[in-house]
Amino acid sequence: MNDLSRPSADRTGAAVIGLDLGGTKIAAALLGPDGTILSRHTRPTPARDGAAAVLDALAGAAAAVDPGRLATALGIAAAGVVDPRTGMVTSGTDSIRGWAGTALGAGLADRTGYPVACDNDVRATAGPELAALTADGGPDRADQGSLLFVAVGTGVGGAIAVDGRMLHGAAGLAGHLGHLPSPEAAGLPCTCGGAGHLEVIASGPGIAAHYARLTGAPVDRLETVAARAGQGDASAVRAITTGATATGQVLGGLANALGPDRVVVGGGVPRIGPLYGDALAAAFTAELMPPLRGLVPRAPLFGADAAVLGAAALTTTLPLHHPGVLR
Repeated sequence: MNDLSRPSADRTGAAVIGLDLGGTKIAAALLGPDGTILSRHTRPTPARDGAAAVLDALAGAAAAVDPGRLATALGIAAAGVVDPRTGMVTSGTDSIRGWAGTALGAGLADRTGYPVACDNDVRATAGPELAALTADGGPDRADQGSLLFVAVGTGVGGAIAVDGRMLHGAAGLAGHLGHLPSPEAAGLPCTCGGAGHLEVIASGPGIAAHYARLTGAPVDRLETVAARAGQGDASAVRAITTGATATGQVLGGLANALGPDRVVVGGGVPRIGPLYGDALAAAFTAELMPPLRGLVPRAPLFGADAAVLGAAALTTTLPLHHPGVLR
């Protein structure tokens, strides 16, 4: 069994490491007790070499960012479906070979000697957004903010927090918004093995694939579609606005169900410009019940450091997986 320490106030006031694991890059940061980033390190993810090689690379990144062993714990924001209670990667795509079934918490704790907290990368990235939301609410709203967060990029990920609590769900599945049904995606196969899910029409590759279906001409990436839309290509405009509208509709329906105080839309796809953002916002607003009519999707408050900051914060909110425990 894993020896898990429950979150407690005595974990604050110490240096911690935050790791962000993506399919192409590992980012590491050492944070001081006040949250200041003291050092950084990046290295490629050995994504085709198997889970053991990825865990070894993560441990190497932790050692590189904290050579003086100042940190007392490590938090990791990882690609895939992560159950923070068991420390397991319960599902994954082929972006990291053999990642599903990896004992992330235990494996990294044993390699580094640090207690490890782990979560899905999008939920970890949403953590600072939730903290800022509850802080802005004042003393009467402390720990009560509700957040709906979506990250639209190569896939569509998400995070849901209700009344100050980030939801994880069975096997760590909560927040995987890309696998909600979308009428625009009807009949299209999804990477999860299902069909008709939001991700296959709204992600970057999904928008590019839709453009190819409309024109019969494959494109290499989303940016190509965006450039053609800027030149007036009607099919490019349609592919982008269809993906944006589908995302807005799903978010609007979820907002009605959850009543969030803030809705955040992040990831690389929204950065292609107002054509996408305007279509998403219009579709979102059209779905809202009257009490939510003032709610509008917002850009993330935090920049490139959001994932490592959120990863480090996991060490104060989630179970810790300790090194050397009999399993």
